[in-house]
Amino acid sequence: MVEPSTLLLFAGAVLLLLMSPGPNMAFVIAHGASYGWRGGVVAALGIGAADLVLTALTAAGLTAAVAQWPPSFDLIRWAGAFYLLWMAWKAIRAHAGLPPHSAIQASLTSVFIRALLNSLLNPKALLFFMVFLPQFVVQGSSTVAQQIVVLGLVLTLIASVFHIALGLVGGVIRGFASDKSQSAKWQSRGLALVLVLLAARLVFTSRPA
Repeated sequence: MVEPSTLLLFAGAVLLLLMSPGPNMAFVIAHGASYGWRGGVVAALGIGAADLVLTALTAAGLTAAVAQWPPSFDLIRWAGAFYLLWMAWKAIRAHAGLPPHSAIQASLTSVFIRALLNSLLNPKALLFFMVFLPQFVVQGSSTVAQQIVVLGLVLTLIASVFHIALGLVGGVIRGFASDKSQSAKWQSRGLALVLVLLAARLVFTSRPA
């Protein structure tokens, strides 16, 4: 449905975008450093799940419909910022009163959900899918929706592999810090700081003209 040359060009563009430092990169590495490599991988999978949802919404034309409603950008932006701040507060209190094993199991579930919601509550992600994917749609070769689904699946695959690798890097960082005293406390604080910075980034994000 999508020509190989178009897919190759698309994959190259996705890789270049992924290599640019961004919120997803910081999010995955921070969770890998705080929860170990499993936390980083689960965060990557949560972002991948959000990419699939955004692909489906874009193919159905819903992202364009939402983007055309002027208040939507600010509503999503503020919801995302408040959610990130709430996650930062939870990160600081993550280890309070829970046995280590229970804390890890509960955290991996919450990491997936927070990664999913963090991506879905980022208006830039919605606009990215609405603007980026259609640029590689070839008119006349197949339906627009089918091509967007294929492109979205390719993007999700590439991005997931890339983010999983970053999650493993975060796990290595945690390994280096695991023997230091009070490392868990500082890892939680570091994660909270990253989340606060991402929230601030959303607050000061302006709607594209």
